[in-house]
Amino acid sequence: MQNDPDAPHVSAAASRENVAAPIDATLAAELLKYGPRGAILLAGVSVGLLFVGWLLFYFLLFMPRGNIG
Repeated sequence: MQNDPDAPHVSAAASRENVAAPIDATLAAELLKYGPRGAILLAGVSVGLLFVGWLLFYFLLFMPRGNIG
């Protein structure tokens, strides 16, 4: 880190070695052909576990207490 406040600032984003190579359009199309399967699977598993947890709370915690009132 520079301590000289008068030195010009040079951003690392301007360096050519920090710029990603261009992506081939055919490669991108091949990778995205099936859509976001992993994200959908992860969301489905998460919602399923949340629902199972809710059912466990309902039947193991609330039902044994009986009616209110």
